[in-house]
Amino acid sequence: MGLPGRPAARKAAPELPCDERLGREWRRLEEHATLPSQTLAFHTALARTMMGSRIVEIATAREMEDVVAILPLCRRRGWWRRWHAAGARQVYEPVDALCRSAQDAALLARVLARLSRPLRLDRVPAESPLVAALVAAMKGRGLIVTRPAQPSPTITFAPGETDPEQRFNAGRRSDFRRARRRAEALGDVLFEMHAPPPETFDDLFEQAVAVEQRGWKGEAGTALGTDAAKASFFRDFLFRASQEGHCRIALMRIGGSAVAMQLGVEFQRRYWLFKIGFDQNFARCSPGNLLMLHAMADTAARGLLGVELLGEVESWIIETWTQDAIDCLRVQTYPFNLRGLATFLAECAIWAWHRLPFRGTAG
Repeated sequence: MGLPGRPAARKAAPELPCDERLGREWRRLEEHATLPSQTLAFHTALARTMMGSRIVEIATAREMEDVVAILPLCRRRGWWRRWHAAGARQVYEPVDALCRSAQDAALLARVLARLSRPLRLDRVPAESPLVAALVAAMKGRGLIVTRPAQPSPTITFAPGETDPEQRFNAGRRSDFRRARRRAEALGDVLFEMHAPPPETFDDLFEQAVAVEQRGWKGEAGTALGTDAAKASFFRDFLFRASQEGHCRIALMRIGGSAVAMQLGVEFQRRYWLFKIGFDQNFARCSPGNLLMLHAMADTAARGLLGVELLGEVESWIIETWTQDAIDCLRVQTYPFNLRGLATFLAECAIWAWHRLPFRGTAG
């Protein structure tokens, strides 16, 4: 039996509402992308695996006959349901409109401002031109609220940097060396950074998922091995990335057995990490840290600009790897109509209720 998310055969599934022409224009625009979550591969995989009964629409802006900006949206069925940027709530990664320029973002913002339902963009990079464009477009059409959202941790290499280990202090470098000696005491240590072709993708993907399952995420029930929908998404997305040469699967082995893993893509000269994990049976030799150090050295040696850790800023990231992060915003719009007003008032009531001083006290 295969792991959760592995289809017996790649068969027909719900598709993104994207015809061949829009697909060509989308791929053409990808040279302007700043996030892997803006790609056609990402959203095709998302539609096939995690959207369920959600309604999916692709908001586009055109200049003459050409598509110049794209933002996939989704919502649940029902009168109250708002639009969301597709992907942010499903895999909780930063999302943004795909566009060539601030002028094209303004064209798309006018399209979004005409939506009859509220819109929520959960993790938009604060520097996205869409944010300012949407604020301007909503004037006279509705309310817009922007709030800080979870930033996205990032590591940027200095020009000419080839040995990332030197960015750490002497104590941290000593920790890495000690962990490496402990690993070598258990068996031969091998690091692998694969750019798998489609023919070898499934085997490497399953090895990586099996490693994650043997870690704390497996015990917590958040590993891909226990989340069939998310496993299906990452299998589909990364398989598509492997067809384009962008997929990366990193493994650390001790005595031939995989003990740490990374699932990611190489995109716009950066290494984007979607999933990491390690086998808790080898925790004493810190295989996750050793693999991260190897991945940083590999990407720096090949001239990449840095590593995007994605996810959230957590204490272990700040303490060990980086304090730098890309600021993100949550952007919410409320059109001047009955649905927009009702949603805004309902959310104000919820906000006020959670701040009542007596809420949760004994009666």
